[in-house]
Amino acid sequence: MSARKERRDADHSSGASLFDLLSLDDEENYSDELNEEMSSESAKQKLSSFLSESGNELCADCRSPDPKWVSANLGAFVCIKCSGIHRSLGVHISKILSVNLDEWTEEDVDSVIKLGGNAAVNMKYEHSIPNNYRKPQPDSSIDDRTDFIKRKYVMQQFLNAEEQLSCPFIPAALQCSATGVNSVVEKKYLNSMRMHNFSQAFLNTRKRKDAEQKPAKISNSTAGMVEFVGMIKVNVVKGTNLVIRDVRSSDPYVMLSLGNQSVKTRVIKSTLNPVWNEKLMLSIPDDVPPLIVNVFDKDKFTTDDFMGEAEIDIRPLVSAAKAVENSNAKGSSKQLEKMAEVISDGVITAAEGKTKQDIALKLQNVESGELQLEIECVALSQ
Repeated sequence: MSARKERRDADHSSGASLFDLLSLDDEENYSDELNEEMSSESAKQKLSSFLSESGNELCADCRSPDPKWVSANLGAFVCIKCSGIHRSLGVHISKILSVNLDEWTEEDVDSVIKLGGNAAVNMKYEHSIPNNYRKPQPDSSIDDRTDFIKRKYVMQQFLNAEEQLSCPFIPAALQCSATGVNSVVEKKYLNSMRMHNFSQAFLNTRKRKDAEQKPAKISNSTAGMVEFVGMIKVNVVKGTNLVIRDVRSSDPYVMLSLGNQSVKTRVIKSTLNPVWNEKLMLSIPDDVPPLIVNVFDKDKFTTDDFMGEAEIDIRPLVSAAKAVENSNAKGSSKQLEKMAEVISDGVITAAEGKTKQDIALKLQNVESGELQLEIECVALSQ
């Protein structure tokens, strides 16, 4: 019997009041939250320590100092400019996370450490760079970075000759699948390959094709060839009264797209009221596009079913975030006035340097369904 249950039983047998029992539960919930926060903080400290080791203090791709982003499945620490290119390649190639902004567990950090950091990554993926090929520098153009990163991780042109011959068609994410992070990526990649192989036979929804394949098509030609003005952290909280797409229920997941980037939540089985509480990150291009939201029902043997869509104009949020950042840096009264105009409807809030927007989103082109989202705009400096 657990210590908590013994405490409850003891209190109950001694005639403890309902108020006392509720207070005990509150104390235990607070203790659990405190332990989770301490564990997360410990994991971040461990990651920060690993980041300070030799080789990790410079971007793995362009050698810019103080990289704040990491490819969780490759183990490479990269700068903000290179991270945007990595993100546009897709999570089956590189899954980019923020060292400071994302939530980390001890297991996640251990997985990254096992990959060896930038020295091990570059020893593998830059083993045979031609003498006449110039690696990008901190001041290199987006085009030069994109060309190099695709050659390095997607086409894997710089592996040693023996390794290229032994596994010429295996993407980078599957080359080091011993960790928990990579096993998830590997599963997603294999599932996507199966879907691709049977797509012509089972194609039953145009909307999913538009949502998934168009960003991928754009990324092949223009991925990373834009400057980014910030990041958005989207917490997909929950769905309410979603539509039935299986016999009695659905297996829903959410896809977010911003420009040529797309990210997905996990699938929640057999529910029309899923709770994800899952945070996803996307880079904000200079020409700020709308955030496209699609919901799908996961199917094993047919193309995933459409469950609704919506579009969010994030420009007011970005404007408010810029106003907050400028006011903090310069104390500009004009910027503060501009921010006040943007957030006057009470939907967007700015506190402690953070600019957030809570949205109850009604899904379009479907019988019913709502999503609750929490969006935070993050400056590149973080």
